[in-house]
Amino acid sequence: MPLAPLRIGCAAGFSGDRTDVAAPVVDALVAAGGPSFLIFETLAERTLALAQLARRLDPDAGYEPLLDDLLRPVLARCLDHGIRIVSNFGAANPRGAARRIAALAAELGVKAPRIAVVEGDDLGAAAQRPLLRAAVGAGADIDAVMETMVCANAYLGADAIADALLAGADIVVTGRVADPSLTVGPALAHFGWRRDDWDRLARATMAGHLLECGAQVTGGYYADPGYKDIPDLAHVGYPIAEIDADGHCTITKPPGTGGRIDVHTVTEQVLYEVHDPAAYLTPDVVADLSQARVVELGPNRVRLEGVRGHPRPATLKVNVFSEQGWLAEGEISYAGPRAESRARLAAQVLRERLGTLARLRVDLIGVASVLGDDAGAYLLAQSHGEARDVRLRVAALDDDKARAERLPREVTALYTCGPAGGGGVRTGLRQRLSTRSCFVPRGDVPARFVMMDAA
Repeated sequence: MPLAPLRIGCAAGFSGDRTDVAAPVVDALVAAGGPSFLIFETLAERTLALAQLARRLDPDAGYEPLLDDLLRPVLARCLDHGIRIVSNFGAANPRGAARRIAALAAELGVKAPRIAVVEGDDLGAAAQRPLLRAAVGAGADIDAVMETMVCANAYLGADAIADALLAGADIVVTGRVADPSLTVGPALAHFGWRRDDWDRLARATMAGHLLECGAQVTGGYYADPGYKDIPDLAHVGYPIAEIDADGHCTITKPPGTGGRIDVHTVTEQVLYEVHDPAAYLTPDVVADLSQARVVELGPNRVRLEGVRGHPRPATLKVNVFSEQGWLAEGEISYAGPRAESRARLAAQVLRERLGTLARLRVDLIGVASVLGDDAGAYLLAQSHGEARDVRLRVAALDDDKARAERLPREVTALYTCGPAGGGGVRTGLRQRLSTRSCFVPRGDVPARFVMMDAA
């Protein structure tokens, strides 16, 4: 007898996502019945770097800072209805996240969930330095990278997630895994596919790819007024994938929520961050989308078919984070007649006074601020305009904290040192990490899971 379809709802697409969107997804999963999961995707390269810095300051920190806000509204209901949860909100401290979830369940008065932690992505131990040194390569300032390295994390796949679920976990917490693997793991556990069933793994991977960015596939990142209109964007619903035994998926969303799912929104997300549609590389499989078909079944119901799979890569991607000095920022606004000219004069003053900083970038928000032009050639080449509402932003990256601290002081000094009419100063100073990506043999990264109640 064929297994029932599996429903997987997404309740977050990045760290900092909305915290009131999970409840409608859970309501829809409960109403539909049958086996279901809720995933939270909250981790990116930048997010993990910030988490590593947070754990440096506090050994108990380093996991998703919004964990309580994300889980509190839905944890009890998920446990009551057998909706299992999989998330990468462990970030730099998966065991810390698991402990916090256990404490939250106790606070809510619900039965203690079985929580599994997936480990193995952290390659920062001293014993693994030779592996990383060889992977980064001699031509990438390797000595400086190793000397200032904060951490290194591999992109794990779905196997350990599936194993944890098969062992009875109600909640699986991971650190760095590939985003689609949050969906592939539950599908592997539910359907019992072989770990080399490449076509089914590829289809489940693309289901995860459609879910991983939350509201992007339901019209959020798609919306462009007058060109690509989306209804009720303020209450956009988050996606649910219905996956069948062959791995094909249908994407939908909770009834009564805003947004839209159609051929166009799904096609955009299928191609999002895919450099080669014939070879989308993940730790679980190489997905071939070249013959994929996006079929609209009805209002807010779109099916993805035709995905094929090839054997997974022999290597895993690793991000190596190293110290990269201090980032200082400052902003000040100018408005009214000759606002742009005054902002440009303020920028000139800052360039002269901060010329000793290693790297200084100046932007006029509203005039020129988006292009990757740290030298400011584009801004300097533009003739003075008549913008009447301009925000001057300056930023510097310097290895020396004391030098970097000069920038916030100089921006603040513009209040009275001129030019005229500046206001609304905002400044900041924070440590930066650089990221270098490399590849290591899969066999050198042994992923595993640990049940916290047995740790």
